[in-house]
Amino acid sequence: MEPELIEAEVVLPIHLSFKKIQMYEKYPKGQARGRHWKHLKQIIQAENYQNYPPDEPNYVNIESAPSMKPGKRICDITGYETAYFDPRTNIRYANADVFKLLRSLPNEYVQRYLALRNAAVVLK
Repeated sequence: MEPELIEAEVVLPIHLSFKKIQMYEKYPKGQARGRHWKHLKQIIQAENYQNYPPDEPNYVNIESAPSMKPGKRICDITGYETAYFDPRTNIRYANADVFKLLRSLPNEYVQRYLALRNAAVVLK
């Protein structure tokens, strides 16, 4: 006795989820691969900035109100964030090694560091 054949219409997906998608299926010919980034000029052209109020910050007008947070204190020698400063020279320092170096600097170098920070003071 032969088993009976049954006809059925089965629709299979184009690719099975457990199989890797081939690159030619993922990106057909002529289609770009990956993410495209817009340049500032393209963003400006796409947006209608004439309708925005002039005081609202946007890509064309990047000026905004000053920050209400206090500025970070940065070591004048190393560039690390710090909470210490030398009361004699008013130079900020990050650790004890920098403080030792700071105390060994001549006055003219200290003045140059202060001038870089726009805090030039005449030391006595």
